[in-house]
Amino acid sequence: MCQHRPHCPPADSPDREAAAVVAAHFEQGWSLLCNGVVLFEDTGELLPDGRTIAPHRPRVGLVSAA
Repeated sequence: MCQHRPHCPPADSPDREAAAVVAAHFEQGWSLLCNGVVLFEDTGELLPDGRTIAPHRPRVGLVSAA
């Protein structure tokens, strides 16, 4: 799918989110990456083979006053 150099990481690699954005619909909350991955603003992903990756934002802990 990727036609430019250097090639984007494939959809099945751990660094797949580093691929170039080819279509962005920020108002709808998603972007299509060069490797066919649909990346959602909540950090969830839809892979080209139909598998999903759950959102993986870092958890922000609450600090309680002692």
